[in-house]
Amino acid sequence: MNTQASSCSSNLEIMEIGGLSPKTNCYGYIEGYKSVNSEIGLILPTYCEAANIRKLIEEIENLNLNITILVIDDSSPDGTANIVRNLQKKYGNILLFTRLGKYGLGTAITDGFKTFLSFKKPPRNIITMDADYSHNPKDIPRLLNLAEKGYDLVIGSRYLPGGKTENWSPVRIMLSKIANSLSSVIIRARIKDCTSGFRCYSTRLLKKIIRELHSQTYEIQIETVRQAVKKGSLVREIPITFANRKLGKSKLTLNEIKQFISYILKAQFEDFFSVSKRVYFNKHKPYLSYTISQDVSNFTIRSKRDEINT
Repeated sequence: MNTQASSCSSNLEIMEIGGLSPKTNCYGYIEGYKSVNSEIGLILPTYCEAANIRKLIEEIENLNLNITILVIDDSSPDGTANIVRNLQKKYGNILLFTRLGKYGLGTAITDGFKTFLSFKKPPRNIITMDADYSHNPKDIPRLLNLAEKGYDLVIGSRYLPGGKTENWSPVRIMLSKIANSLSSVIIRARIKDCTSGFRCYSTRLLKKIIRELHSQTYEIQIETVRQAVKKGSLVREIPITFANRKLGKSKLTLNEIKQFISYILKAQFEDFFSVSKRVYFNKHKPYLSYTISQDVSNFTIRSKRDEINT
């Protein structure tokens, strides 16, 4: 069940996140009620999603789930963050993580995981989905239904029987299927859709793999499946319909495709030679610097309000 905000957004807590940016000590800010306690966490990475974000969040709220929505926005110039702030006046279960640069999908998802794991009582399950209406929010309960049956990772699959992709060219579908087939062979997973971003993760799985996640962009989807398989976790797919972006422009770039290919080749290299996982970490890019204990309880958030009061 969603939570209605009891006061205006000016009273929301603002939490500062430290990072490794060469220009500033501050990596970003989280605005929202840190005390929100939900069974489900939902991560929405955004960049220039002003055309979509209000309607999408409203539809998720209308599902009446016990959910906390975490929007991770990479300083979108189109006002996406301000739309989310306005929604925080209506709903008390929305957190806004504004990062001070465009750091990539992989780090956004990992930052989202770490944010939820830092809660005194983390959600039992954490969902990731696109913020552009490629994924239907009405499929969220279907993912959760399987998660409640004990699956650690539930993937919304375009290529399972019953699943489909709308408004993609035959060439793009073919490339996607080739990429997924190659990925499943390399990471030894009997998964039809390794690159789908519509998923439900159990918190127990994320606590096991959080230290192994170093992807910057879209390869995070393969990396999480690979780590789940290596940990012997239960993985399941369900068929979904993936609709090509209804609003906005596609953000997949040639560089991100190169990074995807680079990741799966490095994964094969690591498995063959048993080299360190740190081979995937690009230390030249800013990345969130958390101090994480074994149970991720040392994830640090500093409250701007606390600093003002002192």
